[in-house]
Amino acid sequence: QRQLVESGGGLVQAGGSLRLSCAASGRPFSSYAMGWFRQAPGKEREFVAAITWPGGRVDYADSVKGRFTISRDNAKNTVYLQMNSLKPEDTAGYYCARKPGDSIARMSATYNSWGQGTQVTVSS
Repeated sequence: QRQLVESGGGLVQAGGSLRLSCAASGRPFSSYAMGWFRQAPGKEREFVAAITWPGGRVDYADSVKGRFTISRDNAKNTVYLQMNSLKPEDTAGYYCARKPGDSIARMSATYNSWGQGTQVTVSS
């Protein structure tokens, strides 16, 4: 069974940085995409970033473009989300997810494996 485990969340002041990690276990698909989503209290889950394998294409939500960077370490089966210049509005639970197929997708329904989430809180 494929599992995803996030880590790296925490409390940070506005303008600070955090790096989230998502470790994947289990037999991977031959091609897949990994995505990061976030959900704040009372709001819907929203797309943050995604990266494909083996293509290595990336995509970002406009709200994080230029501040967040998604990357992967194939040897470690881990995807990272480097978050810089954090803002209070970035406060949310962050979830990684995986979908089969080497194509970018922003819709959460297309992802079939999800982690348990890690909380990011940005104070003003």
